[in-house]
Formats: sequence, C-alpha cells, structure tokens
Amino acid sequence: MILGASSFAGSFSDIASELQSVELYMPKLGVYKDSILQRDILESLLDELSTVDLDTSIHAPYFADVPTYPKDVVVDVASMGEKEFRLIRESIELASRLGSRAIVLHPGRFECGDDHESCFSKMVANLKILASDAEDSGVVLGLENKEGTSTGNMCCDATELVRAVKAVNSENLGATFDIGHANLTCGGDSNKLRQFAKIMAPYVIHVHVHDNGGVWTDEYDGDQHLAPGAGTIDYTVLKELKNRNYKGIFNMEVFSMDDVRTGKATIRKALND
Repeated sequence: MILGASSFAGSFSDIASELQSVELYMPKLGVYKDSILQRDILESLLDELSTVDLDTSIHAPYFADVPTYPKDVVVDVASMGEKEFRLIRESIELASRLGSRAIVLHPGRFECGDDHESCFSKMVANLKILASDAEDSGVVLGLENKEGTSTGNMCCDATELVRAVKAVNSENLGATFDIGHANLTCGGDSNKLRQFAKIMAPYVIHVHVHDNGGVWTDEYDGDQHLAPGAGTIDYTVLKELKNRNYKGIFNMEVFSMDDVRTGKATIRKALND
C-alpha cells in the first residue's frame, strides 16, 4: 500500500516523514503567473523535492469558480483552447520528468442550457488528444469523478465516468477514484458508495481520499476535505479496489499533517481489517 498526501498538506520533508508519496498540486504550487509557468520557481521546488524519498503524482489545473482558485490556470476539459492544452501538457511534461505514477484530470463542465451530450463529446475529443500526449510521454492520466452536489459537473456518477474512459479507449487514460466526491454523489449512503466503487474499480489507476458529511453545504457544496475518519465515509469500501489488485497510491487530499496522521490510521485500519 502506497500512502500519500497532496502538497498543500505540509512541506515535502513533513510528508516524507509520514508517507511514501506526494501529489504536486499544480494550481497552488505558486509556479504560475498570468498562466505562464515560472520555471525558475519550479526548479527550486524540484530541488527541494530531490532531498526527500517520495514517489509523486501530479494534479493538473482544472475548472473552479471559487475565490481561492487562481483564475489564470482554469481549465475546462470540455472547452479547451491553446492555453488550456499547454497547461495540461506542462503537467504531462513534469510527470514524465519525475516518473510520476499518475496525472489527475478533472472532467469537463456543462452550463445551464448547454446540451450535456455535446459537452460530453467535446470532452472525450479533448481527452483523446491528451491521452495521445500522455502516451508519447510515457505517463498515465486519471480522470477523476466529481461531486454530484455541484451543478455543472460531468462524470459525477461512476457509470458516466467509465463511459468517458471507454470512449477515449487508451491505455494512457484511466480513472482517479475520489471517495469524498463519490460519498457526496451517493448522499452519504454506504451501500451506494460501495456499488460506485465496484463499477469504477476495474479502471482505477489512482485514488483520492478525504472525508465529508455526504450532503450539500453552502461551503464548497459539501466538499469539505476533512481527515479520513472525520466524516461519514465507510473506508472499507476501498477494499473493492484492493480486491481488483489495485497497487497505486492512496493520496490524502487534506490540509494539515494532523489530518494526514489521522487519515493514515483510518486507511490502514479499513484495508487491513
């Protein structure tokens, strides 16, 4: 079992003291200015990373309409232009350089009044291009399921996400199973969550782990990113992936090292019981 945490959880040295992997969260690493990659800042971060023994994964830029997300690196995979392709390709390039185990992509969006199927088709077409780029670079993309409590998200349910992966039909695109998002989509119902995991399990190449109350709230649509064990999720659901011989990273998307330590104990207990 490989346990990791996102780079916003703590310093590289702190993460290395507890875990085996770090997910480089590209939108908030401070390496972009006006959407341009600041390579000197990136190199300084990579020098720091080289002093610790950590596997890596990469979280590519995505769409978010919240004050805390930098507007210059917004990417909607259903509506991509030259800038958006460049931003994702820079994550692919970095993953190839580091030998990262996965690159996380968020699915596309559809707005009120848009045709869902048309947006889905555009997303698949763009993912095919990105999967080809990933193949050329020797890396693998993981399309992440989003939370169904937020309007406009595609690939909230497991069936649609699997449909997208199958439509792209590339060995370089699999799924990132986000158990926190799935819990919100399933309304906190553990039986529905287990079925969700079973549907996704054959396609999962990466896992995001965090907790919530399973219901919409006015803060981040309920997507609280609590420490695993601090919300309503039954983490024994992760055994559905273990049963399919999943050997990738369980990456904790939490905001402190205290949450990392709590989450580490929760995950280990759930998978070993």
